[in-house]
This record gives sequence, C-alpha cells and structure tokens, in this order.
Amino acid sequence: MSKIENIRTILLSAEYGDEKHPEILECFPNGPKRTIGLVEVTLENGVKGYGEGYLGVFAPQVFKSIVELCAPYLLGKDGFDILRRYKDLCSVCDYWSLQGAARHTTSAIEIALVDAKSKTQKCPAYKLFGNSLKENIEVYGSGGICDTKEHFIEELELLKTLGIKKYKIRAVPSDINKTAWVLKEARKYDVDVGIDMCQNLADPPINSNDVIDYINYVKNISKEKILFLEEAVGPTDIKGFKKLKETLDIDICGGEVVTTPLEMIERINLDIYNFVQPDASVIGGMHAVKEVFEYAKTKKITPVVHAWGGPVAIMANYHVAFGCNGNLVEFPMIPYKLEPIMFGDQRVIKKGKLLRPEISGIGITMNDKIEKDFSFDKEAVYSCVVVDRGQPNDDYWKE
Repeated sequence: MSKIENIRTILLSAEYGDEKHPEILECFPNGPKRTIGLVEVTLENGVKGYGEGYLGVFAPQVFKSIVELCAPYLLGKDGFDILRRYKDLCSVCDYWSLQGAARHTTSAIEIALVDAKSKTQKCPAYKLFGNSLKENIEVYGSGGICDTKEHFIEELELLKTLGIKKYKIRAVPSDINKTAWVLKEARKYDVDVGIDMCQNLADPPINSNDVIDYINYVKNISKEKILFLEEAVGPTDIKGFKKLKETLDIDICGGEVVTTPLEMIERINLDIYNFVQPDASVIGGMHAVKEVFEYAKTKKITPVVHAWGGPVAIMANYHVAFGCNGNLVEFPMIPYKLEPIMFGDQRVIKKGKLLRPEISGIGITMNDKIEKDFSFDKEAVYSCVVVDRGQPNDDYWKE
C-alpha cells in the first residue's frame, strides 16, 4: 500500500506536423501545434505516475477542471488499489458523465496509478495485465492524410525504413481515384491498405449505401484488397455498421470514441465489427481495455488499440496490448515534437514490429524541463469543426 499524496494536471503543447499538412489545415485553426492533457499522481513513497486523457487534445481546460474536481476524493487513499480508485472516480462523475468527457479524465488518473504502481514494483506496466507471450507486436502505420502523391510516397518510404507492411489512410466516398492510386502505389512497397473514413467527425455522416457504392467504384478500377474500413459510418449508426459487415468482404472496425467497456461489449454482442478499437485514454483506462480484450476473445475477436493521442496515451495502449497479447497496434505518423523526448528508447519498431518495452512503468520520460520547454498554449487546440482544406479534385489522382 502507498497512499496518494498529490494529483495535478500538466498541459503540454508542442509542434505537430507543419503548417501545410492537411490535418493542420483542416483541424488546427491556430497552426501546427498540439496540446495533450496529463495527470501526475504522487504516492507517499515518492513515486510519480503519469497518465493521459484524450480530452486534453480537444478541450484541455475542461480536462484540467475535471481532474481538479476529482482529486480531493482520492487523496490519502491507497494508490495501489487501482480498481477501487476507479470506482471512486465513477462515484464522483457517473451521474453527470456516465459517458463522455469525464471518462477521459478517469482514464488519465487510472493510467497514472498503473504507471506509479508498476514503477514501485519495478516492472513494466504490461505485467499488471497478464503474462505477455509476445516479445513484439505487428505495427500498422497510421497516416494517409495526404493531398499530393509526393506526400503519400514520403509516408510509404517511412514505412519501408521501419519494415511496416500495413498502412491506414483517410478517405471519403469522393476519393475514388485517390484510393485506387494509393492501393496501387502501396502494392509497390508490398504494403496492405486500410481506410479510416473519419465519420466520427462528419456532420452529417455518410450512410452505409454511400460506403458500399464507394467501395464498388474503387473495385471497378483497382484489384487490390482493402484491409479494413474504420469508422465508415457515424458512431451511432449501428444498422449501418451491421449492413457493411454483412455486405462487404472487408473487415469493419470502430469504437475509438466509445467511453465505457459496457458500450463496447454491447457493440461486440451486436456483431457490427470484425474487430474493435478501444483506447485506454478514452474508455476509462488500461483495466477497461483489458476488460474489452477479455470479452472480445470469447467472441473470437482480437481488439486493436487506438493510439492517436500523445506519448503517454500511446504507451499506455501499447502496454495493455502486450499484457493482453494483442496482434496489431497503431503507429501515428504525423511528427509530434514531444514523442522522441518522452518515448526515449521505449518505442522501438524493427522489421515492422513494436518491441516489448521493458523498463518499469509505462516507459515515459517526464521531468521539469519538459514541462517548462513545452508549456501550455491555449491556442493549440484541435477543432472538431472540420473545415475545407482545399484538397485537389479526385481527377488529380487519375493515372
């Protein structure tokens, strides 16, 4: 046992991509800088643990306020009894945020407690979640937010240097020639392509018939197989996901926005996905992801963790994937200045595989210098009100 002595929020902002990157033009109205929201938990034994909630990318000051609301209810309590502390957080927040924003802050605190406990026990965090049977896990490159052929080739060349053979791009139904071009180009690198249709951000989202028509149009001009379709319809369109799974010979996946294990399990029971994508920084923490893994495997589904947050969220997801013997993890490809500093030598990809991290905790470097050098910039916020970035007409991609 070690009591919780202090809990505080750390907001960090750092350079992300560049000013001409399509995601910056579309989602970052104040330029190429991104914020993440961390929680620092200090135990009475002096050990500090760090967690992250994805909410910090979108609403950092909301994240900070909820953490400050929750902190007094945890101080002085056993930091090693993580499941009990999780229930404490649910008691504070569930009445007014049974789903949604508070689940992200609960995630951050839970991850920080996992980090602190595993540091105290001098073991990597994955060992708290199971006997990992894998020394490495296959990686897929998560990028494809590109408006030029040169940009796509640049990303494919990066995958080549890392030996990665799976690549996720972003596309919508109007991107028929673009999709066919990428499929053909990726084949030159012996890379399989999955498609994220980003309908969590669409207003209104497309429907399943739009998706089916798009896939059929692509198939008319390309013989290449599509690995998977992610978030192809809106997050509440259960019938749409079901129709896609029953109609298309492509794996259908989703779930990154789901904020409770219960909802994810309900979606698994509805048989709308070939695999699900829980995120420890969203769904309530690392134990919540483990719960999803354990249930999914009873249905012969292996989850693939979503990892598009900052370094702490990414490493938390990687550790739980190792602890639960996952088969595939996400590698975000947009450069973020905090990543090499906070990962250190703990995110290593060789021959397309993520090597299992072995230092104690979740393997993140955090110190006063990082906090000073990357102080919070209130303008560095992701906007979900997506604007037209001026991408080229689909004819640009015709051969």
